[in-house]
Amino acid sequence: MEQVDPDTGEGKDRNFVTALARGLEILRCFRSDDMTLTNSDFSERTGLPKATISRLTYTLCALDYLVADSRVGTYRLSAGVLRLGFSRLAAMEMRDRAKHEMRALRLDGPNPFVTVSLGEQHRTDVIYLATETSTEHVTLMVRVGTRLPLFHSAIGKAILVATPEDRLKQIFGFALEKGEAFEEEARRIYEEAQQEYASRGYCLGYGNWRSDVNGIAVPVHSLSEGRVYGLNVGGPSYRVKTKQLEGVYAERLLKAAEALSLRQ
Repeated sequence: MEQVDPDTGEGKDRNFVTALARGLEILRCFRSDDMTLTNSDFSERTGLPKATISRLTYTLCALDYLVADSRVGTYRLSAGVLRLGFSRLAAMEMRDRAKHEMRALRLDGPNPFVTVSLGEQHRTDVIYLATETSTEHVTLMVRVGTRLPLFHSAIGKAILVATPEDRLKQIFGFALEKGEAFEEEARRIYEEAQQEYASRGYCLGYGNWRSDVNGIAVPVHSLSEGRVYGLNVGGPSYRVKTKQLEGVYAERLLKAAEALSLRQ
């Protein structure tokens, strides 16, 4: 392949897409100890002018690969980067912090068939960042990178009820891309989830995602980074009953979420 100037895009290889290369270069700016970066940081690390950086970060936010914090002018990687690869997981502090709480939630409870997962929103999906899966033969098989529908799962609803208004606006925009009927249903589910969370302190998922799966979920807040995660516990409906989830696991789930949430 012929060499191409990353700033001008000039070169003999006309198949080289400079705009795409620049966008990926922005994502590669994040190092293992970086949680957030500014447009100035991107400019310094890439050598690109700030006007170009602003257009690139705007586009990456619109595609949900970056999440902007307008209060302080910073950007963080979204769960959407999991679609590009899983290497970023190694640097995710929340996933590492969650391991102990998730394992305790699974092992200390009375039901060996439950699975515990931590997820983050990407467009109209939830992507699992970490899982603690039962070792029983009959269990719910999920893994890191598993995708669930945001509006039709307990963990998705738990994320939605704690998501800031500006972020919700963007999410409903993603829903509208799938059609007006989808967006209307999404808004209805969101309102129901708010009521559910207000009355119970957690969200329900009984056959919403899959007809044979029961689960409950709560939001996990990382206030210093502006992130909202979801933490759920569930399993096969014929092994994990709703009464046990609400009567035994709900309180444990709430305590685990409280332990994981960062307080300012």
